[in-house]
Amino acid sequence: MKSSAKNIKLTSYDELFQTDEGRMDEQREKVRDVPLAELHPFPDHPFKVRDDAAMMEMAESIGKFGVLVPSIARPRAEGGYELIAGHRRKRASELAGKETLPVLIREMDDDASTIIMVDSNIQREDLLPSEKAKAFKMKLEAIRRQAGRPAKENSSQVGTNKRSDQIVAEQAGESRNQIQRYIRLTELVPSIMDMVDEKKMAFNPAVELSYLDHQAQEWLMDVMQQEESTPSLSQAQRIKKYFQEGKLDRNVTEAILSEEKPQQSRVVLPADKVQKYFPKGTTPREMEEVIFKLLEQYHRKMLDRDAR
Repeated sequence: MKSSAKNIKLTSYDELFQTDEGRMDEQREKVRDVPLAELHPFPDHPFKVRDDAAMMEMAESIGKFGVLVPSIARPRAEGGYELIAGHRRKRASELAGKETLPVLIREMDDDASTIIMVDSNIQREDLLPSEKAKAFKMKLEAIRRQAGRPAKENSSQVGTNKRSDQIVAEQAGESRNQIQRYIRLTELVPSIMDMVDEKKMAFNPAVELSYLDHQAQEWLMDVMQQEESTPSLSQAQRIKKYFQEGKLDRNVTEAILSEEKPQQSRVVLPADKVQKYFPKGTTPREMEEVIFKLLEQYHRKMLDRDAR
């Protein structure tokens, strides 16, 4: 009978005296300094990385203090790593002359990665409507796939009493209806979506126009340029209605947009009544930003109340 001693694996000295804490430490995720060249963007990343003033400030901070919060990435089959969270930190590090980025490496599937990617960015205050629209859509689709829900699911409940869009809404601090309105914007042609981002077209009319097919939207874009005008909410609703009834063509679009709009009323806030609520030295621009943020919070509360 042959000896089986050669098949016996002897425990090494280090393994023998390693503590349970040491074994657990080896299994924990660790932050690594990864060369910037090995970090690749997340596919269809919806958030734009802009070299704006905020980016310059981040680059300056990283130059002085380094990156204080590690990014998150996952290994790529073709080599290197795919960034999940930290695209702006990577760009700021490049501008600061850094060669590496501290990164937490995780093994994650596409849906889990998508959800983390969206959640790590969605609370930023400077997001464009197009960024929110694409991000909410990506997260909603990922949640549905995780739950095994059909692509057209709107109200089925699998493993939870909450709709998928309700989960997205609660985690984003928005109403469910507002999430759906943002997602509608992904149906806009790029030229009209750009107008929304640039605040040349209001959000609510844009949502109504998203129900037009791309040909009708192209008509509309041509007419808007010709008339140097964008539709009001009531005009957008009428354009949508004509389209759904199969009656919309370029002539109808021109007729609606050429209508004279009623003069919009203006609200004037007395400076002395407003200034008392702000610290001394606050500029009118800063006051305006605070007022509009508060109005947006009020608007969300009203939408939540109406949705119940």
